Order: sequence, then C-alpha cells, then structure tokens
Amino acid sequence: MSEVPDDRRYSKEHEWAKEDGGRIIVGITHFAQDQLGDVVFVGLPDAGTEVEAGKPLGEVESTKSVSDIYSPVSGKISEKNAALEAAPELVNSDPYGKGWLVAIEPSGALEGLMDAAEYKKLPGVDQP
Repeated sequence: MSEVPDDRRYSKEHEWAKEDGGRIIVGITHFAQDQLGDVVFVGLPDAGTEVEAGKPLGEVESTKSVSDIYSPVSGKISEKNAALEAAPELVNSDPYGKGWLVAIEPSGALEGLMDAAEYKKLPGVDQP
C-alpha cells in the first residue's frame, strides 16, 4: 500500500502540497515516484519565479521518461531543494521528506486539491 500522509493536500497529477509557516512545500507522491522509476535529474525553477496553479513548474527525469511537475498553487518560488541537484534519488527514497521539490509563497489557497482520503481513491494509488 502506498504511503499517503494526512498532513497535506494532493493533485490529480500526483503532486503534494503542505502548508509550512505561510509557504507551501511541494513534492511528488510515492505513487508518482514509483511510476517514474529511478529519478536521475530534477529541473526546478529558481527562487523568484512566478508559477501558476495547474501549469508545469519543472520536470523530473527518470530512467523511464521525463515528466512535468505541475504547481498545485499560484505564487512565487521562494526556495528550491538544492540537495536534489547532487542527489535526485531523494525523490525516490524520501518523496514526502528530503525529496521535496520547491517552496512557494502562495498568492491563493489550496483550493481544488484533494485531502489524503480523496487522493487514495484515485486508480492505482492505494494498491498493494
């Protein structure tokens, strides 16, 4: 069964968003990293970049494919996870912790995102 923490919100594109002191920490879910396979590169925007909810903000490259990362909220990037430049595999080993992607200063709320219970209902997410 996939891990789906209850302390964050989820998009149908398999990104997670967690409120943290007025900013939103963003990553991809366990399900997403599992589908991607071994992550070999993460392309993220620099601090100060404006992002729009539902639009691509970066990409994750794995041994299988390259996939867009979609922003769960609109706002401005306040930080990107610099550790991923040297160790992109953190997305695989710790997608809800050290494998986070960016922090966003939101210009809107987390509207339209699912809670953990709703996310688990998506096909394949909560399967053994």
